[in-house]
Order: sequence, then structure tokens, then C-alpha cells
Amino acid sequence: MTPDSAVRPADQTETDEWGRLNPRLFLVNLSVVATPLATFAATTVLTGGEINLQVLITCASFLITCLVIAGISVMRLITTRYRITDDRVELHKGRFFRSERSIPVDRIRSVDLTANPLHRVFGLTSLKIATGDQATSGGGLSLDGLSVHDAEELRRRLSELRHARQGLATADPDDDATLARLDWAWLRYAPLTLWGVGGVFIAVGSVYRTLHEMKVDPLELGVVKDLEERFGSLPLWYGILLTLAVIVVIGVAGSTATFIEGWGGYHLDRPETGLLRVRRGLLITRSVSIEEQRLRGAEVAEPLLLRWAGGARLKAVASGLGDEDENSSRSRLTPPVPRALAQSIAADVLGERVSPTTEAQLAPHPRAALRRRLNRALIWSVLIAAPLVGLGLWLTPVLVHTGWITAVVLFCAGAAFAFDAYRSLGHAVHGPYLVTRSGTFTRRTAALQRDGIIGWTITRSAFQRRAGLLTLGAATAAGSGVYKVRDVAVSDGLALAEDAVPGLLAPFVERAPARH
Repeated sequence: MTPDSAVRPADQTETDEWGRLNPRLFLVNLSVVATPLATFAATTVLTGGEINLQVLITCASFLITCLVIAGISVMRLITTRYRITDDRVELHKGRFFRSERSIPVDRIRSVDLTANPLHRVFGLTSLKIATGDQATSGGGLSLDGLSVHDAEELRRRLSELRHARQGLATADPDDDATLARLDWAWLRYAPLTLWGVGGVFIAVGSVYRTLHEMKVDPLELGVVKDLEERFGSLPLWYGILLTLAVIVVIGVAGSTATFIEGWGGYHLDRPETGLLRVRRGLLITRSVSIEEQRLRGAEVAEPLLLRWAGGARLKAVASGLGDEDENSSRSRLTPPVPRALAQSIAADVLGERVSPTTEAQLAPHPRAALRRRLNRALIWSVLIAAPLVGLGLWLTPVLVHTGWITAVVLFCAGAAFAFDAYRSLGHAVHGPYLVTRSGTFTRRTAALQRDGIIGWTITRSAFQRRAGLLTLGAATAAGSGVYKVRDVAVSDGLALAEDAVPGLLAPFVERAPARH
């Protein structure tokens, strides 16, 4: 029994009905076996029907593993039972290793629903009750395999219990609580990300490694041989350009497909007082709830290509969203949208007339911060071009000239990014918020509530000390944990910390003795 379990009140009856997972989950568990069978069929097609012993062993091992996983899932279906009483949620599961957990209703922070394609085929979903603990284990309860109707009913009942016990007002069903909904015009922002192109390399690498483990040489496959015969006689430069074009096209298509799948049916609303809910997903549906009393701010992220197109993404800075990976996924409030809309939604979420990420007048940073970025661009340009120059001194002067040209081109590009990164730097104390901005490949503007700051971190590298700069980090229990004001002057950084949270940094600052 978990520590948060308590003795049941005497007036609570023992007739509370125990619920079980939906029997259709059995079909979902059996469908896991289809994966190794499909892998074997695909391998047979790729190899033209030539199956060696290594392929058989690999596929058989995969099949046995999936059968074991399916067996464990079936056992969970048989042994799991749950119930909701007036003051807590209880979950019992396991036969040989029995687990009994109980969570008071007062500790529940959100109830999320997620359904993958297999669950949706059989009309099922997964319900997760989160308590706000940052740890992945012991931070809530999960019921994987409820019917959609039962899951919605459980969420509604838990919501009513929380409102009754905390004295919260219920939302008026006649009020329009919608903050944003999907506009397919946003699809134009989908290709403006490098993740699609990176996904192509990841997918190719994964396929190559899998075939290599099966003792199958991908370069000897019939498809690869056909491509080699068709394009093998082309000039090298033309082949490189053609390959890059294919990668970009596939990457754009992948990014667009990812946007459609991840944000289809997007809806941001307030289903009840004090609660934000994000619903999204075409194949895998997700419904994430964020308690507004745990909201500590908002962050507007602008990846480089998206920023050039006038787009941005909005994330919530909130506590209780799980570990780093869970927080990254559950804190997303919008897909890539027009920047003005992201700022408008940020204002609505924070309950402000205008978002502090827009209204705050950010103070510029010292020119020493620009010199640091220019020096960094110069160093990287020299390091990359140095091998070419070195080989040129040993082999041919052509490489020497190529190295110098490469260094100049790289430095010019690096200098452009350095100026952009410097212009992105800024900080301000705006009303109840600390606002900080930095980044060039992804420019992030975060508005953090000052009463949510629980500490400061100050870092100074050797180069920063020479330039009279420091990086000030505002530590908080929400979001990424630390929001940094990068490369600010020492006096300005200390003054900013004192202005944002008076007295928090004072015990750790040594004041210089007064001069007479």
C-alpha cells in the first residue's frame, strides 16, 4: 500500500462497485503478435524469398518476445480492478506480484486520455490520473484499456468530486470555453522544421541496422541494385543534389504527415473552472489537462524557419507535468501557428489583457555578448577549415585555397547567426513576470511568474569572467526547471535577481567594502 493510502472513513460503505478493464483489450493484446509476422513478411519480400538462418532466428526471437508481452498484458487484464469512492481512487492489480494503490481525490491534478490506433479500432482508451509528482513512478494511476464511454464517465465523476471537495465552481455549459481550435491553414507551417529531414536519416539508419543484424546486406537488395543501374552513370555532383532533393521532399512530406497526425482535431479549451484541456491527434488521440493553479507562465518558441515565416509555438510553464519527456509533450498548448495568435493565446491562458511575452520592454545585453558569439563563429570556422589547409600543405595547393574559402564562407554565415543571436537576447521584469529571451536556431521567449521562482543559479565561464558577464538562471518547480538570462552584465544580472525576487539572492552576495 502506498504512503498516501489512509484508513477508510467509518461511514464509507463496502458496497462500492469495483470496475474492470474492458474485455476487448484481449483482442488488442493478441494483435501484438502481428508485428513479428509482418516483419518476417517484409523481409521475405525485400530479399526476394531468400531467407537465411539468421533471419529465422531473429524473427522467431521477436515472435517469442511479443508472445510473452501479450501474455503479461492478458494477465493484467484479468487481475486489474479499480473503484472510485467519495474521497479516493483505488487500484488493485497483479496475481503473483500484487499491487494495491490508493490516491486521495484531493491530490488529483489532472485526468488525461490517450488512445492509439489499435485502441481506437476496438473503441478503447487509456486513462491516466496524475497527482503532480515529477517522478514517473508513484506519480498517479493508469488504466490502460477502458471503453471510451467508461473513461469519459470516470473523468466526469472525478471532476465532480474534486469540485465538491475543493469548493470550485463548475463551468457554465452555455459559455464558450474554447480558446483555440484547429485551422488547416496552419498546415503551411508544418514543413518549416528540421525534424522531418532528420527523421529520414533516422528511418534509413534503423532499417539498415535491422537488416544488418539479420545478416542481410542492404546494398545487395534488388531495389538498391535497380537504383544503382538507373543512376550509377550520373555525375557525382548531380547525384548528390538529387539525393539531397529526395531527402528534403521526403522530410517535408514526413513533417506534414506528423503535423496532421499529431494535431488533427486540435482543441484548446477550459472545460471547467481552473482547468486547461488540450485535445489533439488523428491516429493517436490525446486529451491533456493542466491545472491553472499550477501554471507558472508561458513560453513562445520560434524555430528559425518558422520564425522567418511569422510562426511560433506556445508551451505552458507548469508544475506537475511529469519528468522531462512527459513535460515536453504535455506542456504543448498549440501547434505551429501565426506568431500573433500564439501571443494572443498566451494572454488568454495567463489571464492577461496582453501577453507579457509581447508587452514587456526587454533590456538589451552588453556588446561583449556579441563579441562572444562572433569569436565562437570564428573559432568553429577555423577548426572546420584547418584539416583542408593541413592536407593542402601536404598534398596540393588547391586544398589550401579551398580551406580558406571554406573558412571565409563559414565565418560569414556564423557572423550572421551571431548577430541574430545577440539581437534575440533580452530580459525584463514586467509586473508579476520575469521575461527572458534568447536563442537563434530556436528563439524562446519565456514569461515566468516571479512568485514561482524558488532560487537562482549563477554560472560564469572563464571567457564570461574576462568579458564581465554571467548567466543568471531562475530556478522553478515548473517547466524545464531553470530559465536562463544569458550573457548579462554582472551588475545588471544581480540587480535583475534582486528586482525580480527581493531578498532571495542577498544572503549569497558579498558586498565590496565601502571606500573612505
